[in-house]
Amino acid sequence: MAKTIFIATTEPYSGKSLVALGVLHMLLGKARKVAYFKPIINEESADKKDADIETVIQHFGVSTPYEDMYAFTRSQALQQMQNEGRGEIIDLIINKVKALEESNDFTVIEGSDFLGEGTAFEFEANVAIANNLSAPVIIVVSGQGKSTAQIVQNVQTVLSTFLSHDVQVLAVVVNKVAKNMVDDVQSLLTGLMAKDTLLCVIPKSKGLQSPTVKEIQEQIGGKILAGENLLTNQVDNFITGAMQLPNFLSHISENVLIVTPGDRGDIIIGAMQANLSANYPKVAGIVLTGGIEPEPQIMRLVEGSQAAVPLISVNTGTFRTTTNLGSIQSRLSADNPKKIQLAINSFEKYMDVQLLEQKMVTYVPEGITPHMFQYQLTRKAKAQLKHIVLPEGNDDRILKAAARLINNDIVRLTILGNPAEVTASFKRLGLFPDMSKITVLDPATAECYEDFWTTLYELRKAKNVTTEMARDLMTDVSYFGTMMVYKGMADGMVSGAVHTTQHTIRPALQFVKTKPGISTVSSVFFMCLPDRVSVFGDCAVNPDPTAEQLAEIAISSAESSQAFGIEPRIAMLSYSSGSSGEGADVDKVRQATAIVKAKRPDLKVEGPIQYDAAVDPAVGRQKMPGSEVAGQASVLIFPDLNTGNNTYKAVQRETGALAIGPMLQGLNKPINDLSRGCTVEDVYNTVIITAIQAQEQ
Repeated sequence: MAKTIFIATTEPYSGKSLVALGVLHMLLGKARKVAYFKPIINEESADKKDADIETVIQHFGVSTPYEDMYAFTRSQALQQMQNEGRGEIIDLIINKVKALEESNDFTVIEGSDFLGEGTAFEFEANVAIANNLSAPVIIVVSGQGKSTAQIVQNVQTVLSTFLSHDVQVLAVVVNKVAKNMVDDVQSLLTGLMAKDTLLCVIPKSKGLQSPTVKEIQEQIGGKILAGENLLTNQVDNFITGAMQLPNFLSHISENVLIVTPGDRGDIIIGAMQANLSANYPKVAGIVLTGGIEPEPQIMRLVEGSQAAVPLISVNTGTFRTTTNLGSIQSRLSADNPKKIQLAINSFEKYMDVQLLEQKMVTYVPEGITPHMFQYQLTRKAKAQLKHIVLPEGNDDRILKAAARLINNDIVRLTILGNPAEVTASFKRLGLFPDMSKITVLDPATAECYEDFWTTLYELRKAKNVTTEMARDLMTDVSYFGTMMVYKGMADGMVSGAVHTTQHTIRPALQFVKTKPGISTVSSVFFMCLPDRVSVFGDCAVNPDPTAEQLAEIAISSAESSQAFGIEPRIAMLSYSSGSSGEGADVDKVRQATAIVKAKRPDLKVEGPIQYDAAVDPAVGRQKMPGSEVAGQASVLIFPDLNTGNNTYKAVQRETGALAIGPMLQGLNKPINDLSRGCTVEDVYNTVIITAIQAQEQ
């Protein structure tokens, strides 16, 4: 079952809060603990909090602290975007939602309100949040003031936009539809929408759309003169009391708000008497304009009358006041439980609640986004802290990544280098990690140096390594770091920011060796593309693998994919798809595919297949119809190093993808190589995946 559901709109006052309250009520009847979260709220002040969060807290008795129920105010989010911090926005939201998931059975997420500046940003943010959380979405569209054709067009546009961003839509709710249009809207959209998308059309409801006198008083900034206990009166319409009293009385209708200058005592008294009379409809309240308050004699009558109605004074003139009243939109609030219950009843009346619940139970998220992938990596690494050795303590990128890793409590570290120089470099960079969690060793002066070179000599003397050579090699940071891993003094090693791949890997191949049954050490990159994470192999180690080696690379890559939470669908890449191509290169890939199928019939694999057919659903359907892999491959195996290395770099540069790796596969202990052009982020992520590999040992 989905752990979250996202309720989104693209316009203000769509009624998404009605849907959120309805879903919360539905879930609380099935689950023990349900959380509510609103990623971006409207501006909060010291005395006024977000109305939606306050409504949920008070109506449902939610115990979650207010500050845990949102991530950013609108201004904070916009400021973060201006500082190119979109990634940080998504990361914080993921962390907050996941924290709620840990202590709740379900989390209802309500998107932003689209009030004020930055609405284009809000839509993009809502889509990105839903996508990164792999949360199914209920889209809410308003029918207020729209024709049937406009409603249908609006739904189609919003629906296609969410789907084009790989967001799965469970249901579409069209709210505030004129009653005479409900059947037409229902019929037209049912014919146009996918059958597996639930449709709910909710007609206009005066009880939900009409504001209370209190909402009006707050929004026009009025002063309450009388009737404070009647502020919950519902206002269905308003009239201006400018004519003589007899003519005015004929215009009174049910739940009317009367707007009149403050010196019109006749209108005030007449309205109050009408409210008392069985021959006239109920008067909801009176707004007095022009900053004029009634004379004391009139106020004595008001205060002593059994027919008291709310009396509110405003400074604006009658015309400006009526204009302001026309723009007021009612919102569900905690102080109006009657309206909240009406909203929940409307949701249950027009939504097929049982079918919605079934869809949520059977929902299966597809794929994993880069932000979610990185969140899961960090969480997994923290679950079982490992000790990683970083041999290149003389590189600032290594030290910056090390400080971040320690500050986030992800691993324990040994850094190789001169202790005084490493400490000085941390200070120079303005970094102050907890040094109790970092060991700094100089290989040549370390206590274990003699034991290390002696062990190396014993392991390699059959390969003509002398004691002098062993002593010399063990002063090399790559050999020293690898020996730490071999001896169990560290769980893994990450190097290569300064040294070549061969320099990093050679010691591991010499004495750490490969796992039983594996003869080929290979590598994968986790390519964090904008909308998914793909596994690329081998892009760093084997120049021209044989068919047998290629098959082994594919199987190892699939196992790595699975270990990191990505369902493996293997594409064995070539310059042709299926049986169309000929030649030695294609034959090698075809043979490798057959070996994978024979050794691991449980794996989904396709080959030979071209890159576009592997990753593009439309091309995949055209070139290889019926394939379980074509168009949706998650593990891409390249036929040689030339193709793989260039492709991963081209994809990285052209799409802005984050490439995590290379992660080496097949060794007995995790040793991983960095590119010499690596960033601090590359080092940080590679250490994390090394720590996770070490957990599997």
